[in-house]
Amino acid sequence: MEKKVLLSEEQPGFGEGLLKALAMDPVEVVKTVKDSGIRGRGGAGFPAGLKWGLAAAASSQVKYVVCNADEGEPGTFKDRVLIEKYSRRLFEGMAVAGYAIGSAQGIVYLRAEYEYLVPVLEEAAGLSVGEGLLGENIRDTGFSFNIEIRVGAGAYVCGEETALLESLEGRAGLPRNKPPYPVSSGYLGKPTVINNVETFCAIPYIILNGAEWYFDLGVGECSGTKLFSISGDVERPGVYELPMGSPLAELLELAGADDVQAVQVGGASGRTIAAQDLGKPLSFKGLPPGGSVIVFDSSVEMTGVLENFMEFFVHESCGQCTPCREGTPQLLKAVEAVMSGAVSSIQELDDYFTLARVMKTTSKCGLGQTAANCFVDIITGFTEFHDHGHHHQGGDV
Repeated sequence: MEKKVLLSEEQPGFGEGLLKALAMDPVEVVKTVKDSGIRGRGGAGFPAGLKWGLAAAASSQVKYVVCNADEGEPGTFKDRVLIEKYSRRLFEGMAVAGYAIGSAQGIVYLRAEYEYLVPVLEEAAGLSVGEGLLGENIRDTGFSFNIEIRVGAGAYVCGEETALLESLEGRAGLPRNKPPYPVSSGYLGKPTVINNVETFCAIPYIILNGAEWYFDLGVGECSGTKLFSISGDVERPGVYELPMGSPLAELLELAGADDVQAVQVGGASGRTIAAQDLGKPLSFKGLPPGGSVIVFDSSVEMTGVLENFMEFFVHESCGQCTPCREGTPQLLKAVEAVMSGAVSSIQELDDYFTLARVMKTTSKCGLGQTAANCFVDIITGFTEFHDHGHHHQGGDV
């Protein structure tokens, strides 16, 4: 059975989930989200209900709900589709979060390249306000919730939630030290819930249909459905919705990928896997379910792909911490040496695998911690050296 929720043809009316939530106690709303098992759909996978519960418990007259619409991971465009088609569902989910934690103010942080979607969001907000589903005293319940749209300046690192907050406050988008976490000290030092577009869009369905219904949509221990953006060497690129925990092979079949050399799952900072691993599940314990899936057929020279991604990381490093600032250019140099033929065996790269492990454990934010993933995966799995045959997994991070 095809389990489509967010992309289903039959959509419930806008506001139904919010109005049901407003008839519940805020504590009950948080419990429903917790029990549904939904985890952050941006890729980090933090349990949304736990985050909401912490923000709800924080003592402050002023709290914020922030939507992370800074979809900067190469190869992902699912949130763009949701904003284009279902902005009102997004606002509804944010309003439910506002009610649950005691916040009257939401902010959508939109990536710079999506500035053309501002009119779409503004029109949707106007419609929701007109129907009494946003704004002051929503449907005479005494609950008010307003949303403003902010546009970023085009920095990949602002997808990291504390860098996003710095940017919202008018500073350079540099990750903060944690703790404190945003749930206790976020935007302007106030308790703040930050969730991804897809997470907020799922919330009204969870409220309407119940936690158990949502949990059961997933495979095994996984909860809910998940959107994936698939591109590259496939017949039918696009956005697909599958039960969380589905095997990658199922997605590739839907998109028409028949000559698969490698698949990058979870974006440039995710994992690059070979054809023998296509049966693995897309889940928080399996292949990264952030949403980006890029397919490379047998004609692609994977070291060139790696060079492209390492140049991206060098460019996008914020430069704040040493492991990422210094490590990414070193890994790029190593790739260039491999491509020029200056490296004849994988053993010559041992120091770079050590560097990759150091970056993973000592970088300040997720960008630096995962920037070496593609280096390790592509060098160990897809690179031919002149000594032919010494296959080494010593750099597995």
